[in-house]
Amino acid sequence: FRYQWLRSWGFKSPGGHPFLSPWFDQGVCFHLMTQVLSNPDPVEAEASSKSASQQLTVPKEYLDPPSPWNPTVGLFLGGYGLAALTIWQWCFGDWPLQVLVALAFFALHMEGTVIHDACHKAAHPNPWINQAMGHGSAILLGFSFPVFTRVHLQHHSHVNDPNNDPDHIVSTFGPLWLIAPRFFYHEYFFFQRRLWRRFELMQWGLERGFFVSIVIAGLHFDFMNFVYNCWFGPALMVGVTLGLFFDYLPHRPFTARDRWHNARVYPSRMMNWLIMGQNYHLVHHLWPSIPWFEYKPAYEATKPLLDARGSPQRLGFFESRSDGFNFLYDIVLGVRSHKARRSKMRPLAKLIPSRRWRRRWIGLLHRTAVLPEPKKR
Repeated sequence: FRYQWLRSWGFKSPGGHPFLSPWFDQGVCFHLMTQVLSNPDPVEAEASSKSASQQLTVPKEYLDPPSPWNPTVGLFLGGYGLAALTIWQWCFGDWPLQVLVALAFFALHMEGTVIHDACHKAAHPNPWINQAMGHGSAILLGFSFPVFTRVHLQHHSHVNDPNNDPDHIVSTFGPLWLIAPRFFYHEYFFFQRRLWRRFELMQWGLERGFFVSIVIAGLHFDFMNFVYNCWFGPALMVGVTLGLFFDYLPHRPFTARDRWHNARVYPSRMMNWLIMGQNYHLVHHLWPSIPWFEYKPAYEATKPLLDARGSPQRLGFFESRSDGFNFLYDIVLGVRSHKARRSKMRPLAKLIPSRRWRRRWIGLLHRTAVLPEPKKR
């Protein structure tokens, strides 16, 4: 039994042997060396060495492939089970529409975690089953698995880069309440950058063809009412959820590009249940092969390392007037400039008749500009 995933929900692990992380902090290493050299007692020196080294470890058990039967497989099957129940009740049952919409939302919400882990090959140890889970969850979500995979990996390679991070556009190019439609930018980015490999363009065509076929069948056989209410509507709500908890909250204020600071952690047992570990998003960025149900114990094992690196471990709302203002701005308007003095939004000031309000508009652009830091090597 390779992993103890129950620790994600607060249970104690029976053990595990940590291995030294490749990301050794030089300052902590120097502290460890001086601590050992200054201790004349070899027993105390060994204990001190173990205590300090444990702060710099990433337990190998979290980096191994998951078990064939793991919680992600449960999410995949459970999502399809809820979708089937929704269809059955629509056709033959008498459950109210609100219940069916809720069931469909939970089904798609579960599949959102499946497609995310599948694109990192962390859903199943068998590559073929992992691919099948990725494509299956994408079909239910109305996504394309090759598009999601290639675009998401680009995000990991260029976090908070305005020119190369597709999720940066999703998070900073409009209000939060319109974040779901901006996911269509992923499709454009996929073709603009020609990201497909081998048979992925064919896979995209098959999945998009399947989506169009359902819509055509719905129009022909008159079940578009179900498609609107129990697929498109819940998918839009899930899009807002994914955009908020996968893109916006983990990466705000969208300026840090260093791997230890370009995402954040906001520990919470309740959020760990509700959003399936995405409140430990920095752990995912540092070690993408860790499955979602091990984010929490992996965070607890590596917290001393994150503390030493100064990684953000809080939600960060309203910690300052500027931070609170920017969050409220993102809810209402959310269009961010990436140049403090030469914003593409600046020409809109010419449409404002009052000179006073033109100055206020330009001042707002300066105040809300996102200026990412240079990426540290």
